[in-house]
Amino acid sequence: MPVDLLPTKIDDTHVNTNSEQDIKYRFGKAMRRRRRELDLSQEELAERSELHRTYISSIERGQRNPSLENIEKIAKALRISISELFEKYSIEEENKTDE
Repeated sequence: MPVDLLPTKIDDTHVNTNSEQDIKYRFGKAMRRRRRELDLSQEELAERSELHRTYISSIERGQRNPSLENIEKIAKALRISISELFEKYSIEEENKTDE
């Protein structure tokens, strides 16, 4: 992997050297926002999604890259579709060019 694409940590925000937030961090942040909206603890979310609490925690911190199967389990446990989770919580970055 080229050095300029390696994620770095600056002020608790994971970024690539081109200043775009890392997708793992953005997903974790969105997951945490939805979990808090539902007033769920990490332990409750872990139980609902049949995943370990420490795994949920590490995803929320952007330290893990969850599989599609686990993203689906998490979305179901959060009572939201995967697409809504990505759209409503701004996981996808805005296109910076108007071409």
